[in-house]
Amino acid sequence: MTASTTPAYDERLTAPKAWWVIAALFGLSLALVFLPYGLIAALVALTAGTCLAGLRVSTEGSMRIRVTDRLLVVGDARIPLSALGEPQVLQGEEARAWRTYKADLRAFMVMRSYITTAVRVEVLDPEDPTPYVYLSSRTPDRLAEVIREMSGQAGAERA
Repeated sequence: MTASTTPAYDERLTAPKAWWVIAALFGLSLALVFLPYGLIAALVALTAGTCLAGLRVSTEGSMRIRVTDRLLVVGDARIPLSALGEPQVLQGEEARAWRTYKADLRAFMVMRSYITTAVRVEVLDPEDPTPYVYLSSRTPDRLAEVIREMSGQAGAERA
């Protein structure tokens, strides 16, 4: 049986709108700094500052999480579902605890402070020093359900 390339789950974590407003305000403030040098300098500073801040917001605030029939794909990382245990949905205080004082430095974590829910999945591979995967998600119940479902299918195909 061939692996499907169509993801069963696909989520893009994007920066909140407030970050984009801050990027625009950064460009405006840079324009005000250059205004004494003339209107052209201010417009160049406005354009350059807004573009650079927007690029930073886009790169820092964006991450894609996908689950295919055999892999959990997070950014550039590809984690076989066969190496993962039971997913645990985290909300509120429990999610914050796993981001802070319960966190293991060896864990693979995709944290977004503006997303208060997450999924934590144990890594079962004895060769891998990573104890668990922590993923911020706006739909953690759906993500956990798809990981369970796809892990079961991957296990059935191996048997």
